Amino acid sequence: MEKPYSDGIAAIFEVVRRLRAPGGCPWDREQTHESLRPYLLEETYELLEAIDSRDDDKMMEELGDLLLQVAMHAEIAAEEGRFDATKVSEAVAAKMVKRHPHVFGDVSVANADEVLRNWEHQKMHESRKAGSEESVVDRVPASLPALAWALGLQKRAARVGFDFASPTTAAESVAEEARELAEVTDRERAFDELGDLLFAIVSLARSLKVNPEDALRVAGQRFRTRFAATEASLRSEGKTFTDVDEAEKRRRWEESQPHPPASPGTSP
Repeated sequence: MEKPYSDGIAAIFEVVRRLRAPGGCPWDREQTHESLRPYLLEETYELLEAIDSRDDDKMMEELGDLLLQVAMHAEIAAEEGRFDATKVSEAVAAKMVKRHPHVFGDVSVANADEVLRNWEHQKMHESRKAGSEESVVDRVPASLPALAWALGLQKRAARVGFDFASPTTAAESVAEEARELAEVTDRERAFDELGDLLFAIVSLARSLKVNPEDALRVAGQRFRTRFAATEASLRSEGKTFTDVDEAEKRRRWEESQPHPPASPGTSP
């Protein structure tokens, strides 16, 4: 069977156009921007998992699935006479050229941080020129998961000069918020103080150039591994966590702690 599409980047856009055309796939033809929302989110998370796994084949596959979502949305818009894939590509290319004057113009930058600051100032200039007075933090989508949203808010604020002076001052803020939370006596205030503490921890992570989402995910993986090992230890004796006291739980938990590999020449 001859391929029903040409080679190159246009392939998936041609396939989607055929799927959406009269006589195409009934499921694809009934999709809308709104109905595709959960798939776009799902494919994004699957790509992130593939990146974490460092599996090139899986990453290529998930990038393709994400590109499929782009092609679907562009085709739906084209059918409605709003825009098409070509306009999407040209618009983002023009935006990238405009916001990278240090590459496509005669502006000089010292480092990546200066690139980001210039990027924010350029967006602010464009926004005000268009008559908008939105804040830089208004451009962070509130639909993001809370941790990513908090990180986005802080990054945008930092790019225009609102930031902690150092990781030390960020850590001091975490300690202060923790003390305030410890002194809380009612649930409503605890809700607010816990939020402040989590927000401060995100700020500390950012100051240390650590992605809090990644750090929390790895911590969760460590917990899952140790918990499963502790649980298996109990199960091998016909027990569960409810069958042992707190001291025994702690002992088993410590025993499940992975040991670092021995240094060369060290006896086991």
